[in-house]
Parts: sequence; C-alpha cells; structure tokens
Amino acid sequence: MQRPAERDQRSQREKRAKRPGRLLVCAVAVPVMVFAAGCSSDSGSGDGGSKGASAGETAAATASTAPTVQAAAYKKLPDSCGVLSKKTLASLVPKGAKSGKQGKSGDAATRASCSWSSLDNNGVKGSQFRWLNVSLLRFESDATRGEGDKLAHAYYEKQVKDAQAVQGAKNLKSQPVAGTGAEATLVRYDLKKKEGSFKQQTVVTRVENVVITLDYNGAGLAGEKTPSADDLVKVAEAAAKEAVASVSAANGAGGAGTGSGSGTAKPSPSKSASKSASASPSKSSEPSKSASASPSSSASKKS
Repeated sequence: MQRPAERDQRSQREKRAKRPGRLLVCAVAVPVMVFAAGCSSDSGSGDGGSKGASAGETAAATASTAPTVQAAAYKKLPDSCGVLSKKTLASLVPKGAKSGKQGKSGDAATRASCSWSSLDNNGVKGSQFRWLNVSLLRFESDATRGEGDKLAHAYYEKQVKDAQAVQGAKNLKSQPVAGTGAEATLVRYDLKKKEGSFKQQTVVTRVENVVITLDYNGAGLAGEKTPSADDLVKVAEAAAKEAVASVSAANGAGGAGTGSGSGTAKPSPSKSASKSASASPSKSSEPSKSASASPSSSASKKS
C-alpha cells in the first residue's frame, strides 16, 4: 500500500530537480538573442554607409562626364541703329538717313533691329522709294542644344531659305557673298506691286554666333523709272560687310569680322535653333498709297 505513494513522492522530487536546469538554459538563451540582434543592427548600418558612398561616387562620376560646349565668341550686339555709318545710310536711304526706328526687343544683347525708309519725291516726275532693315540675332552656347556658332549656322540657313521662298518673286537669284563674315548669301528678286516694280535684295550673314539679315528694296513710283538691281546689290553688300564689322567691334574684335571669318559653314542645321529663333522682319516692304505725298508718312508705314 505504501509503494505507490513512495513512487509518487520520488517522481515529484525528480521534477523539482529538473526545473533549475530548464531555467538556466532559458537564461543562457536570452543574451544570445540580444547579441544576435546587436550584430544585425551593426551590419545594417554598414550597408547603409556603403550605399551612401556608392550614391556619392555615382553623382561625382555623372558630373565629370556631363557634356560641355565651347563658349560663344560674341557676348553682345551693337546698337542696331548704329551698325551703319551716316555715309552708308546716305547711299542706301538718301532721304531717310535719320529716319532709323529701332525694333522692340526683350533683350537687346540677344536680338535687335532697325529700319529706315526714304522717299525722294519729284512731284509729277514720280518718286524713288527705298526701304532698309537690319536685324541681328545672337546665339549662346547651350549644353543641350549645342554651340552658339552651330545654332547660328542653322538659323542662317533658315533665313536664306525664307528669303528664297517669297511668294510672287520673279527672276530669283542666289549667290554667295565673299569676304563677309564666316558665311554670307545674297538673295535677289523682282516683286510686282500695285505701286510699282520693287527690286529686293536680302543679304544673310553669319559671323561667329551672330546672324545678320539685311533687307533692302527700291522702286520707282508714279512713273519714275525702276532702279538698277545691280546698283542696289552693290550698296547692300557693302552695308552687310559694315554691319559685320560693327558686331565684331562691339565685342572688342576690331574689324576682324569683315574678313572670311574664323568659322566655316557647319553641316546639319538644328531644328531647335530654328524654332527658338524669332522670324526676321518682312523680306519686302512697300510704300502706302500716300507714299508719294510725304516721306515721313512712308517712313511710319514701313518702320
């Protein structure tokens, strides 16, 4: 009868004896987990530092490989109404040398223009009309769009094509102009208007990163004879060379721009340059119906 009781007591003593062992095992396990967590945290911090260093190296590498372009040669434009001398204006617009009217511009260092008109009224014998416009557009070098002279070349080609595409033009001729900037083209044609027959000359010139467009036309009105196209071409080309020299002088380059230019024609015009550049003034201008009555009236209409 006592044997089962003894067995129960022995079993309980054995169970109590095993409990400290279990507690000890658990106590040892806790620090191991804490240590493992600490190691994991240190490892994560190290990875973050590595990633940060990698990002910095990537940024530095990107900056060092960023595209660069050569700075534009010319940084400013001359006074548009002062690009031609009084003597030259007297040969182009004899009755309107002082009639220069400056075009509006949001940035005179980038774009500028000036126009003049002349009406030599001979009463019943008719009148001689002349109109002149000089526009200048300067391009800055841009890492995205390219170098200034290449952008200017693209716009130069666009201006030449526009001059050749005037509706109603007759006897159209185009030819290069020597000794005028880096590249220059003359476009000439006849344009019949109700007021008379106009002789139009457009000289487009590029010097470095600046494009100069010179428009010059003449007409005999009210029975006056039509002016000689060759005579108009001669003075127009001379004026274009003078305008190139003015641009060079404004940038401290003396008269260097009057020669063949340091640049040459560049291939593959840029579409972005054509879009960003504004259109030049109209390629031809005509006097109003009252032109034969008053030179000043004609000037206000044309400018």
